Amino acid sequence: MLSKKIADLLNEQINKEFYSAYLYLDIANFYAEKGLLGYENWFKVQAEEERTHAMLFRQYLLNNGHTVTLSALADPSKSYENNKAPLEEALAHEEYITASINTIYEEATKQKDYRTQQFLDWFIKEQGEEETNAQENIQKFEVFGTDNRGLYLLDKELEARVFSPPSLQL
Repeated sequence: MLSKKIADLLNEQINKEFYSAYLYLDIANFYAEKGLLGYENWFKVQAEEERTHAMLFRQYLLNNGHTVTLSALADPSKSYENNKAPLEEALAHEEYITASINTIYEEATKQKDYRTQQFLDWFIKEQGEEETNAQENIQKFEVFGTDNRGLYLLDKELEARVFSPPSLQL
């Protein structure tokens, strides 16, 4: 059985994941207003991924006999000075989420909660991918995105991204 402390941390993580989805949908809106539909698509897919992550944490709590507590989400609206700023925001946010998951893992290790450690292993790997993707988006933008033709091609590339549900077994 999960300890109350682990359950509380997992409940907080559910809300952080839902906030992530909310934030990425707001970033998608920013790009939609700019006519960058590939970037919009990339962040809509990212929002769906984050929502799915929240649901995985939710199910894990329920499977382990704990109540799920949802909190109000903060307003994710931000003003961005340029097209690169939301990409930097996304990387900073992914680093924040990684730190949060690491905190839960550290507590699970301290409590010798091996089942939660195993559950979180997938998320730790996923966060590595999330941070890499965010860094690559920034790097590509820095190299190609300042030129209108390059930005057009990057936008077209990002338009091809599709949502693939995770295959994590609970």
